[in-house]
Amino acid sequence: MLLSFDAKQKLKLSITRNKEFLSKYLLEEERVVGAMLDSKKLLPEGEGRYKYTVTSFKVFQLDINPVVSIGVENKDGVLRMSALESKLDGLGMIDDFNLILKANLEATDLGLEGEALLGVSVSQPPLLKLVPKKILESTGHSVLNGILLGIKSRVQQQLVKDFLDWCESNKI
Repeated sequence: MLLSFDAKQKLKLSITRNKEFLSKYLLEEERVVGAMLDSKKLLPEGEGRYKYTVTSFKVFQLDINPVVSIGVENKDGVLRMSALESKLDGLGMIDDFNLILKANLEATDLGLEGEALLGVSVSQPPLLKLVPKKILESTGHSVLNGILLGIKSRVQQQLVKDFLDWCESNKI
């Protein structure tokens, strides 16, 4: 049985200091992606491509370790990220696993705006065959929402700090 769940988050972040340089900062792709995600778990794999090991988490006593290849492009002043490939460690034999990531971040007159969609479809693990589908999907929604909220919090703190550090190091 295939399980599907997703979560969405929007971001509107007011930035007052040096906001006119946000578009230029967003062109610093590796730096920006490293500030948005945990740079210790991010491995550059070539231009516009990164391997990211999502923070492991436990669901119904199972340790889950998603690993995602992320494509990044900056087009028309918008930084876009999407999942290119994904695998799931920690659940034993999983026939089907697909992770969807679509996120964007852009500089606006007020600061930064963006949104992210994170979705998963996965076959029901043999160890969880007795757990009702609705409970598994509800748990999946909660987990994905928690991941996106963590990234949103990181953007609100770490990305803004990194932007200000970048401005200072570039004497802006």
